[in-house]
This record gives sequence, structure tokens and C-alpha cells, in this order.
Amino acid sequence: MKFVDEVSITVQAGDGGNGSASFRREKFIPFGGPDGGDGGRGGGVYLEADEGLNTLADFRHARAFRAERGQNGMSRQKTGRSGEDVVVAVPVGTVVRDEDTGEDLGDLVRHRQRLLVAAGGSGGLGNLHFKSSTNRAPRQTTSGKPGEQRRLRLELKVLADVGLLGMPNAGKSTLIRSISAARPKVADYPFTTLHPHLGVVVVESHRSFVVADIPGLIGGAAEGAGLGMRFLKHLSRTRLLLHVVDAIPEDPDRDPVDDVLALLAELQSFSPELAARERWLVINKLDLLAPEDRAAWVDDVVQRLQWQGPVYPVSAVTGEGTRALCQAVMSWLEAQRQEERERAAAQ
Repeated sequence: MKFVDEVSITVQAGDGGNGSASFRREKFIPFGGPDGGDGGRGGGVYLEADEGLNTLADFRHARAFRAERGQNGMSRQKTGRSGEDVVVAVPVGTVVRDEDTGEDLGDLVRHRQRLLVAAGGSGGLGNLHFKSSTNRAPRQTTSGKPGEQRRLRLELKVLADVGLLGMPNAGKSTLIRSISAARPKVADYPFTTLHPHLGVVVVESHRSFVVADIPGLIGGAAEGAGLGMRFLKHLSRTRLLLHVVDAIPEDPDRDPVDDVLALLAELQSFSPELAARERWLVINKLDLLAPEDRAAWVDDVVQRLQWQGPVYPVSAVTGEGTRALCQAVMSWLEAQRQEERERAAAQ
């Protein structure tokens, strides 16, 4: 199925039912008075997060959703039936915005989390409400209120603990295949990955994390070059970024250090907060270097970058260094989660 991460839809809540104008007519009660019931409330439109979905592709054809109108009031003070709500399933991680105003309506990040995006109209009043000492036979009623109508922009941001960041052909897809069960396409040309892939990395029993393979970025991505910032947003939910660098770029004119600095500039342009996030350097394709040259080559890159964070030389093809990387990531994530629990308990 084609990955779709942005889509526009229209939602229309149901109108409220109209109030009824009726009078009680029974044998031996000639002056029964008004007994018109109220109209029913219109149905609302809800979005509900469903962990069984991982794309917005279902909205390519069905883009309009309408809830049921409330039933009109009836005689004998009977209120009309309320309209049925409409519940639209979306993937976990969907951000909802009003397309006309730009207002953020909600962020669905938990399974079965619901968000009301269009409220149904309230029902009208029957003539029973207008009875008074001076108006014993009122014929006034009110109509039901119209239901809300909105144009919504749905934007999916993948939920992952770790995001893989790097230039095209840095080996990110091979790395995620090596450490998880995800099977993204791997080929010897740029932009093989055209949409994000998620993989679960199982370190050992009951210890695992989710990693996202993001399409390769190039200079100018924050302004839309290449696959552009359309996929930079998927990194915004991750706790940790693994900056994957090609040890031996196919283009001899490319310098791994320049690649790292170029992507750091793109991150800062897109989001200073994202650029400041914890980021580890993963030097990939170590198998292309002679064993005796690897340590010196890694030291040279680290020194020229003046890199202060963790550095992990790996080979995604042979698996060398990947286990140590996964163990370190798991330990770091567990420490972060423990700190969050302690902060929450202290509040």
C-alpha cells in the first residue's frame, strides 16, 4: 500500500432536529394544552486513533464524512432521537488541523484516543416550552441548530523512539534491516527509500524499541529540496537521532564530514529544537575499509567534526558493531524513561 502522510478531508456534523408544535388531544380533556417535544441532537464526527493503521491511504478516495441529523420532536412531549455519531479511524500519530484557520485541533498519540472534530447541532424546542399564563396555546417552536462543518488537514508523524538520519545511500535501510524485522527496499541508487519505515528492535526479552528509517536528505531539504521537509517532521517525535554516515561515499568528491555538517544545517533550519536533540554518530560501511585503517579513519572524522557525543562504527552488511549500538540505545532509552517517571512522581 502506498504510504500517505498528509491528506485533506471534510467533516459535517448532523443538524439538530426541529421542535414540534402539537397539542394534547384526549377524550375528556378538551383543553390539553401544548405537548410538542424537542428535536434530537445531531450526530458528531470523531477521529479515533487505531494502532492497526500506519498510513492515511484510506482517505485517498473517501474524503467526506457526514453524521446523521437529529430527529424532529414529536407529540406527547417526545424528544426526537439523536443522530448517530460518525467515528473515523486514523493512524496513531495523526495531527489534526483546521485547514481554514490553521488551528491545531489535536494530536492522536494513543490507541483508541478520540477527538471530536465536528459537534452536532442542538435540537430545537417544542411548543411546550413557550406555554405561559398569557399564552396557553403557543405555536412557537425553534429549529435545530446546524451541525459544525470543517475542512481538516490530517498529518501523520510516525511514532518511534529512534530516527535514522543521513544522506541518500548512507546505508540507513540496510541498517534497519540488519537490526529489526523491517524490510525496506535496498538498492544502489539514491532515494531508494521514498517513505518512512518502522522496525522493532528486540534487544532481549521484554527490552525493545522502535526505529524509523527516514528517506535520505540533501542540502536544501528544509526548503523542499529532494524529498524535502515532508519527512523531516517524522523525526520530531523521536527521542534519539542516529546520524548515519557513509564511510566511503560513492562520489569521491564527497567528504563524510561535509555531509554531517550539511544535514546539521538542515535540521537547524527546520527546527532548532530538533537540531538540539540527542544525536549519535553512526559510521556505516566499515567493511569497505581495511581493518588496520578503520580506527585512524574514525578518529579523523571525529576530530574534524569536533564531535562530543557517542560514536559507533558499524557495518550494516556484516552486522559488525550493530549489537553494541542497539544495547547502548536500549540502555539510554530506559534511563530516559526512568527519569520521566521520577519527574512525574515528583509533581
